[in-house]
Amino acid sequence: MSLTSTLTLNNGTKIPAIGLGVYKAEPGDEVYYAVRSALELGYRHIDTASLYANEEGVGQAIKDSGIPREELFVTTKVWNDEQGFKETKEAFQRSLEQLQMDYVDLYLVHWPVTGKFIETYKALEDIYRSGQAKAIGVSNFEPHHLEELLKETKIVPAVNQVELHPQLQQKEVRAFGEAHQILTEAWAPLGKARYFDHPVLTELAEKYDKKPSQIIVRWQYQSGIITIPKSVHKERQQENVDIFDFELSAKDIHKIEQMDANYRLGKHPDEFDYEA
Repeated sequence: MSLTSTLTLNNGTKIPAIGLGVYKAEPGDEVYYAVRSALELGYRHIDTASLYANEEGVGQAIKDSGIPREELFVTTKVWNDEQGFKETKEAFQRSLEQLQMDYVDLYLVHWPVTGKFIETYKALEDIYRSGQAKAIGVSNFEPHHLEELLKETKIVPAVNQVELHPQLQQKEVRAFGEAHQILTEAWAPLGKARYFDHPVLTELAEKYDKKPSQIIVRWQYQSGIITIPKSVHKERQQENVDIFDFELSAKDIHKIEQMDANYRLGKHPDEFDYEA
């Protein structure tokens, strides 16, 4: 078990179970050195997005690392104001140019923009068929969005990336995904460090001689959830993924599951302001 440990998507593509998220990593040096340090530590999965405005730094860091492209897994996403069939194809080409790549491993619809996400996803299907994306999926989709999508499109999303941490466990979303072979991926997997002092986490951290962040990442790993903790600091990047030398017991997994409180840090997809 290591940072190269993978899960298998519904089309057979392998995705490293743990990766680096670069949301709010500043374009230029910050994101560049964050990605370089993560790759040096053994990360092989990098998650970015058009919205983050740092695809160029991600691509340059990957290029300069010398690691063969086929050994890496790169995700990016189409933003809300880029959605629509033609617009999405144009946005995807911009992302490829920024990343200096001729394909991505996973391309996601960032949010389910009402009236647009179906046509957007149909563009992703074309991109997938062209080979420029090894897999396609969605982000922030509720079960009702997925039901609508599955009725209107041909390719089942490989991934649904959603806010997910111990106090927002997304059990309905995960159950829908399991029923349709859609893997769940966590953004804000550490709950933005808002409740590391929770008694369950502090108890387990002491028991396993680990940090609360490591307990959370290990819980996600054992639960089959893809996770992308974000840090621009090498020491923290290492700390977040130092989770392969212990295993949570079933009883302790259950304790974490009891932490679920529907505590959301971001907007619910049905309440998101898609015009902003």
